[in-house]
Parts: sequence; C-alpha cells; structure tokens
Amino acid sequence: MHQFRSEQLLKCIHCGLCLQSCPTYLEEGSEADSPRGRIYLMRAVSEGRIHWEAGAIEHIDRCLGCRACETACPSGVAYGLLLEVARAQVEGSPARPALQRMAKRLLLSLMVRPKTFAFAMRTARLFSLLVGDRAMPMSLARALGAKAAVARLPLLSGKRKTLAGVYPSLGERRGRVGMLVGCVASVLFHDVNVATIAVLQRNGFEVVVPPKQGCCGALHVHNGFPDEARRLALRLMQCFEREAVDAVIVNSAGCGSTMKEYGRLFECTPHEGRARAFAARVRDVMEFLAEVHLQPPERALTGRDGCSHLVVTYHDACHLAHAQGIRKQPRDIIRSIPGVQLVELEEADICCGSAGIYNLLQPEMATRLLQRKVEHICATGAEVVLTGNPGCLAWLAQGLRELPKPIAVMHPVELLHRGYQNTTEPRNG
Repeated sequence: MHQFRSEQLLKCIHCGLCLQSCPTYLEEGSEADSPRGRIYLMRAVSEGRIHWEAGAIEHIDRCLGCRACETACPSGVAYGLLLEVARAQVEGSPARPALQRMAKRLLLSLMVRPKTFAFAMRTARLFSLLVGDRAMPMSLARALGAKAAVARLPLLSGKRKTLAGVYPSLGERRGRVGMLVGCVASVLFHDVNVATIAVLQRNGFEVVVPPKQGCCGALHVHNGFPDEARRLALRLMQCFEREAVDAVIVNSAGCGSTMKEYGRLFECTPHEGRARAFAARVRDVMEFLAEVHLQPPERALTGRDGCSHLVVTYHDACHLAHAQGIRKQPRDIIRSIPGVQLVELEEADICCGSAGIYNLLQPEMATRLLQRKVEHICATGAEVVLTGNPGCLAWLAQGLRELPKPIAVMHPVELLHRGYQNTTEPRNG
C-alpha cells in the first residue's frame, strides 16, 4: 500500500515556484532540501534508479511536512501524500537504523497516551534538572534529538479535571457538535479545550465530548506509520459515530487536517466510504464559528498597563493554512473582538519549526526556524501571538519565554473566550 503513483510524481514540472515557500530551502539553499528536490529523490526510488539509503533519507527526514509547497504549486502536486508514502517506505527500509525506528515508535506511543505522556514529561524534566543532559546515553540522545530538547520541555501544570460528557448550550440551542480533546492537547493545553467548549456553548451549541476517544492518528501518519494511524483512526471514528452530532470540532490544525483526509488514509480499504463520511463532518473551530456566524463578544479587551487596545499578531499553523486552506476565518474572528488590534506577521505562514515531533528529531533546524519566527513576532510589537495548533503553541512559548519583554502565546479561541463575559469552566449536564 506504500507505493508512489507515477501520475502524482509526474505532476511536478520542476518550475521552482515552491522554493521560496519551503522553510528548509530558505535556511539551507540546497536543492535536495526543497520540495522538487525531494520529489526527484522519490521518483528515483520509484523508478528503481536508487534505493532508500542514508543520504536520501536525510533529506526526507529534514522535511517539516508543512505543505507550504502545495499552496505555491501551480500544478496541484499533492506533496503531503507523496511525503507520507516516502516516510512509510523509509520506516520500512533496512537503511533506517533500528534504534532510530524504535525511538520514534516509543516517542509516538507515549504521546498518544495522555496519562503516560504527562508522567513521561514530568519524569524527563525532573531527570534533566537532577543530573543534566550529559547523563543521557548519547545513542538515545542522537536517536531522539533529545539532548537539545529536554531542557525545552513545556512546563506542566497541576492535575486537571477530565473533560468528558455533554455540555449544554447557553440560550437557544442552534445545534449539537462533538469535540476532539486530543492526546497532546489534553495534557498541555487543557485551557484551550475549556475555552473551545465555553465559546461553542455561548454560541448556542451543545457540545459532546466522548470519553476515551483517543488519538486521531496524525502523528503516526505524518511520521511514516500509516498502519498504526488507521488503527487509531478507526477507534476515534467509532467513538464519535455513537453520537448524533452535526459536526466534529477540532482545535488542533494537525489533527484536523488528518481527520479531514481520512478518506485518503483508508483509500482502497473496506472503511473508505465510512472514513469519507466522517471526514465530511470535521471542522476546525475557527472555520466552524465563521460558518455559523458567531455571536460578537461584548467585552472589550485592553492591553498591558491599561492601554486602550490589545495588540496581537497571528501565526498561521501550517496544517491550518496549507493543508486546510483556513486563513481568513481566524483573522476575521480576531478582528471581531472589541479592543483587539491585529498586526500582520511577516512570513506568517512559514513553519515555526515545531511540526509534530520534528523539533525533537531535528532540533538544530527546528531551533533555527523558531529563532526566525521569534524575530518576526518581536518586530510586530504585539503583546500576544495567536496560533491554532498545540505544537506551535508549545514551541513558540519556549522561544518567547526568555525575552526581556514577555509576549504571551494563545489559541484564538482563548482570546475569543476572554471577550465573553462568562469565563467560568464549562459544566456538563
């Protein structure tokens, strides 16, 4: 099932219009680290001219999978699909060191189990604080990119109440929606999920949060393990199919793009029709609120030190802008909040370097991209940077944490929630 289709590879006419949208090409200036260069490698493997070996794998690993090249491509090359096939082949190749493959599987298995992930995060941080990075075996550090990353692990707050059940609408009910709480998001960004439920309630929607919904499979499909992704996706679909909902709301760009592409993930399987029907109901929270014409907030926000307006900027999460084509809706909603001034960010849709687990596996390139993004954020003069993906939220927060002048990082739905009078935790009925 992990084979290239020649017509997909041949769509690339090597025009080069993708080059200036590719973060790794912008940093390296290397043809092999550009979309068309990687497609050339894929064609060479597909045609039997080369096999996957260390030199070729390096360029596939260095790709962020941000799909900015798809936005720029005039020929409609489905680069995201090609990359998924390439990574599945690479993970099944003998050229991939067994320790690297094992480390990736271990990391992914931790991240899709919220309780285990939270425990591992706290343990890793404590271990690093007690003995330092030097105590970590170098083989494991190289496999995970962990030596540079452990010190940057996000801080976890105390134990949070699990979100599950039915949360009634406030006022006249306009509909009933389901909500994905996510695996990583439920650990690191509980407040984003709280805000999402509260905003949906405020806009007249009953929110169903099915228990034990698990992971959507995004991290696995983006890292070359589609079989595991399908297993997780089937469980998730089954969980939501038990509920009569008008839409499935997602506040994570990476999860949303994968769920919208379940039809592709299950293509030529008995579950394809079911997957396409499920995918048709998936909506990003900003996309959904724009569709249903949200109730404008009444409370004007103010800036730091009593300033009459709050200056914010917006970073386009890659899988929201490039994979889902959602750019205008978040900006329109941000501008609708009284007291908020939105300043556009230079290179707003260039990847920040998070890219799922990329910042753990490729910390050097991820850090370079983070520094580039932080410089642009600082130039806006904003007090808050907004973005719609957990990985971006965590990575940007780490980059901004030590600035002399603090800049907060928030999901747009959190800012919208602040604009409403009701700021209490959602209560299920």
